[in-house]
Amino acid sequence: MIALHSIVSLFLTGIYLLLLIYLIRGWANVKVIPSKITTFKTKVTILIAARNEEERINLTIEDVLAQDYPKHLLEVIIVDDHSTDNTAAIISSYADRGVKLLQLNEAQPLNSYKKKAIAEAINLSTGELMVATDADCRMGTAWLSTIVGYYETNNLVMVSSPVTYFEERSLFELMQTLEFGFLIGIGGAFIGNGRASTCNGANFAYRKDVFYEVGGFKGIDDLASGDDELLLQKVAERYPGKIGFLKQTDAVVYTHAKHTLREFMQQRRRWASKSTKYKDKKVVAFGICIWLFNVSLLVNAALGFYDFYFFKLFLVQFLLKYLFEILYLLPITTFFKRTYLVSLLILLIPLHIVYFVVIGLMGNNHKYLWKGRVVK
Repeated sequence: MIALHSIVSLFLTGIYLLLLIYLIRGWANVKVIPSKITTFKTKVTILIAARNEEERINLTIEDVLAQDYPKHLLEVIIVDDHSTDNTAAIISSYADRGVKLLQLNEAQPLNSYKKKAIAEAINLSTGELMVATDADCRMGTAWLSTIVGYYETNNLVMVSSPVTYFEERSLFELMQTLEFGFLIGIGGAFIGNGRASTCNGANFAYRKDVFYEVGGFKGIDDLASGDDELLLQKVAERYPGKIGFLKQTDAVVYTHAKHTLREFMQQRRRWASKSTKYKDKKVVAFGICIWLFNVSLLVNAALGFYDFYFFKLFLVQFLLKYLFEILYLLPITTFFKRTYLVSLLILLIPLHIVYFVVIGLMGNNHKYLWKGRVVK
């Protein structure tokens, strides 16, 4: 029995290491040559869905309006999703600078208000390229021109761009930044390997006609989340090889980590809830393998209290995980100019093992709180 247990543990470890090697290769494959376009031709609509964002939305709007992209090719639509604070009034104050406010007024409760908000904004839009971000994000002045330059140069239908956390106020938030970089790296690496798996809706661009061609959010609108990854997978099925990951620092969008453990767990449960709808079952298998590997780590750590052999097995798994994750994360943190974050990995791994196992169970079986609403 011990021999079989060891074989299973080492097999899962080997699978996990192979997955990390796959990600390392994929991230390295994403090589973006800066665009030399100086005269743009694409009409762009920036889409933002906002709910109770009065604290920071003015900063996001100011960053959007400060873009160096030609103003006659830029449209900004912000959808107020039933805010109960001053969000709508703040958006309205920018009307004289071209910002359009669309207010949702749904009589019947929905499970996916954000998808409804984005779909309504797209219906109203006049742009060719939809560029989505969130109402609490920040970006540099070359953000939009970098995205559109990449889009025009490479004749793409969809562009996933990097997102990271900033202005961290605690060790907990810094560890979130490192873990979030791991996730962003997965999305970029899969695209670098010729597949599309994950992305982040805070920095996501796609052609309007392609959105309608794949049926928009039809078929995925029963989940509150998934306006990014599930749409990405629908498009990837129709247009393999026409989706790019923009690995340029000018394209990075910045947002904030969660301040409390409760907020963090609610967010991760929301993200995990999307996995049941993934079209690419190889991506689902990828996630299951990682989950099983983390389960084996927990089991071996627990059994180590009864038999030191299992603790040694746990240490072997832990050390291999640590070394290979360093190799994976170094290029990603270097890209974000936060290489020092890798030093936190030794602290993050034990917590991440427990959290990953727990969130994998909770994400698919429980409702969660999002923007003051209980959804699933």
